[in-house]
Amino acid sequence: MKATMLRHLGVTILACQLMGAQAHAVSWFPLGPYGGDARSFAIDPHDSKHLYLGTQTGWIYQSHDDGNTWTRVVQVDGNNDLVIDHISIDPAAAEHMILAAFTLNRPGGGLYASDDGGKHWAKVPDMTGQSVRSLTRAASDPNLLVAGTLQGVYRSKDNGKRWELISPAGSKELHEVESIAIDPKDPNIIYAGTWHLPWKTADGGAHWENIKQGIIDDSDVFSIVIDPTNPNIVFASACSGIYKSENAGMLFKGGVTINKGQGIPATARRTRKLKLDPTKPTTIYAGTTQGLYKSTDGGSTWIRMTPGDVIVNDVYVDPNQPQHVLLATDRGGVLRSEDSGATFQPSNEGFTLRQVVAFAADQRDPTQLYVGVVNDKEVGGVFASHDGGVKWQQTSSGLGGRDVYSLTMTPDNTLLAGTSHGVYRMANGMWTLASDLVPPPAPPVKKPVAKKGAKPAPVPVHKAAAPKGPSPLSTAAVYALTSGSEGIYAGTSAGLWRSTDGAQSWTQLEVPQLVDGRYVASHGQMIVAASLTGTSLSENAGQSWTNIMPPATLTQIGALAIDGLGNVWIGGPEGVFYSTDRGVSWKTVRNLFVRHVDGIYYDETNKRVLVASASGTVGFAASLPDYRVSYWDTGWALRFLRPVGDHLVGATLFDGMVVEPRMVGSPFPGDVTHGQTSKAR
Repeated sequence: MKATMLRHLGVTILACQLMGAQAHAVSWFPLGPYGGDARSFAIDPHDSKHLYLGTQTGWIYQSHDDGNTWTRVVQVDGNNDLVIDHISIDPAAAEHMILAAFTLNRPGGGLYASDDGGKHWAKVPDMTGQSVRSLTRAASDPNLLVAGTLQGVYRSKDNGKRWELISPAGSKELHEVESIAIDPKDPNIIYAGTWHLPWKTADGGAHWENIKQGIIDDSDVFSIVIDPTNPNIVFASACSGIYKSENAGMLFKGGVTINKGQGIPATARRTRKLKLDPTKPTTIYAGTTQGLYKSTDGGSTWIRMTPGDVIVNDVYVDPNQPQHVLLATDRGGVLRSEDSGATFQPSNEGFTLRQVVAFAADQRDPTQLYVGVVNDKEVGGVFASHDGGVKWQQTSSGLGGRDVYSLTMTPDNTLLAGTSHGVYRMANGMWTLASDLVPPPAPPVKKPVAKKGAKPAPVPVHKAAAPKGPSPLSTAAVYALTSGSEGIYAGTSAGLWRSTDGAQSWTQLEVPQLVDGRYVASHGQMIVAASLTGTSLSENAGQSWTNIMPPATLTQIGALAIDGLGNVWIGGPEGVFYSTDRGVSWKTVRNLFVRHVDGIYYDETNKRVLVASASGTVGFAASLPDYRVSYWDTGWALRFLRPVGDHLVGATLFDGMVVEPRMVGSPFPGDVTHGQTSKAR
């Protein structure tokens, strides 16, 4: 398929995606692979087909078709580690929304408010910096909201404008509030689940009671739900099981004993979300770290509805069609059921939160692309596109859930993947291990010719080479793969390796002072290999090596390349440098102001070096041999840039692949022309 055909493919898809991207001024558009971590759902009270989806990278998505397809709305606060676990929509005015958020692995978060349906968000001043773990709105008073934070319980009586602490200030017990529930009839009755047992107030926070009777001590309470038809029935999920109270929390039953014997095993007790069927409260869904469980008898017995490797973060049951159920999951994104949870299928079109770290292209068909992802286990691995990156499909059979750190296409067009445990080869749609050492074949046996009249000469017996054990390469993390006319090179946690027979066998290269091969680049017989701090160069295909000093100002190596002139390029936190004398000295490109370089790639077709940065939204190219700089305001921090036909694609930090809008050849907003600067110093 040629580049002109790519334009036609891109027009329709990108035009549709522009509708959802108007609120966020991005220049390049995300195209997958679909899936990733989904955290929370919210429903428009005026339109049950209109849903919102919160993520753990600050992004909000929306769907107008019951969760079948998704479009991006905005990234809240521009924060890549903002976890959005709760979104509350005002039932009187759907454009007014409140969301609760916290940041991963560090203090921070807060409440954010929107008055335009989620397009723009502002911090709620009273809650700025709070790690907000729970949020709910009172059914009997929509202006009353309650939030749980690491410091305690907060309440707003004016629809989220002002907030007050209603739990004891500085309490050593009532803090780290993971879940909140409000009695559907009396908003003064509030339940709070903490990292150490649940609490209750019956007078709007004036007094609190530790309602722990029947619950195992020190249980984390992840979710609390109340039967809307009978508020005395309260369910609580904890690390010790699912509990039920029939007297408004005075006594709970369940936990370890019931769950062991009646459906939910001890290993699945981390139930992150409980959800009642809005049309039949005796039907309960329990989203756990080991699948979705369901009870149809008020919690007495449970049946697992999904495989045990599904991690469920939230459950949505359609109030108008309760057989329509959605799950927000880790890695697998959104799963959809139309039969009350009996079967599920992915429902991720338009939703992508993949961490793409590797790329390869078919050498004969430039529209055939492959990317490798990390942290997605069985739903990750390798994804293939047959149309230049417009659509992707998982191609990971045989990888066993391994992370894929690197990809390369060999000269004979065989795809190789460097994984967390060895090198794998793709053949006939299946990945197989390609990093065991294979002994060379025994020499052919020649039958001796006997002299006339003599006895026949004995036929020599050649013993087959003894099979060797697994190579250290088979268990190593393979961070980098590169292939060329002189062979295939693998940079790994077990050093640098080389194959000259299409990855049939491998030998370890002796590279002084290079124990950990993070980066490898090759051009003909010239190879450069690097760890995070050291670099070595060979000009004879790896037979001998010379240590070269990285630039003095570079504190850590983050990217490596060799261009068509034989120049070595290296990048890291302090920027990008190149050497024309095999690393003896280093130069910078004039006006190439870039930091935190994550990707450097030599684009041989266009004779340019592509540079991507994790700290900004601008991608760069230095054209050779004059080193003139072109740039693109991509709208995304990028891991790498690659050419595909007449356009570029890039890998974001957490949001999958993005594509240059120039590919559509259209007047849509977001087209960016190239800027140029002066020559190199």
